[in-house]
Amino acid sequence: MIYPTRRAIYLLLAGAPLALALGLIRPELWLVAPGWIAVILACIMIDAVAGAHPRHLALDTQVPHQVGVGDMFDLTLVARGPALPRRAELALALDDRLAAGGRVADEMRASEDDGGIDGGGRALTRTLSLAASRRGQALVEALWLRWGGPLGLVWKQRRFAIDRTISVVPSLRAVTEAGSRLFQRDSWFGLRQQRLRGEGTEFEALAEYQAGMDRRAIDWNASARHVKLLAKEYRVERDNRVVLAIDAGRTMAEPVGGMPRVDRAVSAALLLAYVGLKLNDRISLFSFAAKPQALTPAYMHTQDFPALQRAASLIDYAHVESNFTLALTTLAARLNRRSLIILFTEFTDATSADLMIRAAGRLARKHRLLFVVIRDEEVEAEERRGPDTAADITRSNVAAAMLRDRQLVIARLQRLGVDVIEVPADAMGASAVDAYLGIKRQGSL
Repeated sequence: MIYPTRRAIYLLLAGAPLALALGLIRPELWLVAPGWIAVILACIMIDAVAGAHPRHLALDTQVPHQVGVGDMFDLTLVARGPALPRRAELALALDDRLAAGGRVADEMRASEDDGGIDGGGRALTRTLSLAASRRGQALVEALWLRWGGPLGLVWKQRRFAIDRTISVVPSLRAVTEAGSRLFQRDSWFGLRQQRLRGEGTEFEALAEYQAGMDRRAIDWNASARHVKLLAKEYRVERDNRVVLAIDAGRTMAEPVGGMPRVDRAVSAALLLAYVGLKLNDRISLFSFAAKPQALTPAYMHTQDFPALQRAASLIDYAHVESNFTLALTTLAARLNRRSLIILFTEFTDATSADLMIRAAGRLARKHRLLFVVIRDEEVEAEERRGPDTAADITRSNVAAAMLRDRQLVIARLQRLGVDVIEVPADAMGASAVDAYLGIKRQGSL
């Protein structure tokens, strides 16, 4: 497509007042105005023919097939042809999961190219750094390129259909980075075997008492028989059933730090699943909103981790209230042994959380229950901010009331024997793993 620029239109319109002025002053020079218009039209035609033609361009795109939600990725655009402008404006139409409003506007500049369709030469290149905000199938639809002619009188434009789909899945960056960091810090494997044997509830062996051991571990009967102090060594329990329950209701669909809470919960759950599989526990994934969505089988080998990842990628965004009574009752009916249930959820006030507290209380009678909620830093900032106007005072009071209700819900859950941790959004996975490892060290599963 070739069409005139604003400059060309202004130059054409300038012929009208010129013709009017000459008609009033020198009528015999009326041909100057049509001649002016003819000259501008001729320049437009020359500008349209000169330089790069839109049909001669070819586009090469490098689009990843799969990205993690919240992870940065590069989308590379390369335009090649026999003649190229120095720069061109671009407009990229894509899914709003990848960019706000579903549109990215930028520019491409000419650079030396070492390969591609023409085998080398100059090319228009641009690498866009994007991040997916939600899971799902994100379509990169089309690209529009526009550049001006040598005289700046016409725009030359070309639309390239891309039609490439990017699968946005739960991010594994936290699993690979934070998981290895946690294992290095806690030294659960290889470096310190004594840690696994010295803590836990399952009896491992008798060993001679050494300074620093827990005196309560001394076996006095065995010590009397062998005429020396012997202490019991324990090992951390294995083969525990751990259920990672994710609330996918309306409150979890709201963003925090630029990412929906449910996506942060999914990433943290995958990190927990990775750690749990490494420790030979049986890991299941459970999700719910208005009704239970899925409960995976209990996996206990690291090679089963992709199955948990696929199940997590199917957790959808729901815009309905979560039914905790139905979800937790259904989960309790499917568990035939005492389990650790780690629930990722969110609550705003004591009234709406009443049914959740009752359902959690019934579940905590048989199972170990851990609630993981994200600290609402925005509300805390409103509560701490100094008031300047009457509206600021109102917001501060409302924020303080919301925080009081939140602490009331946490206190009621803790009185029922439920563990609750309130963590920052960016440290959700690491904090949940710390709590899980602490429970295992206590041997209270």
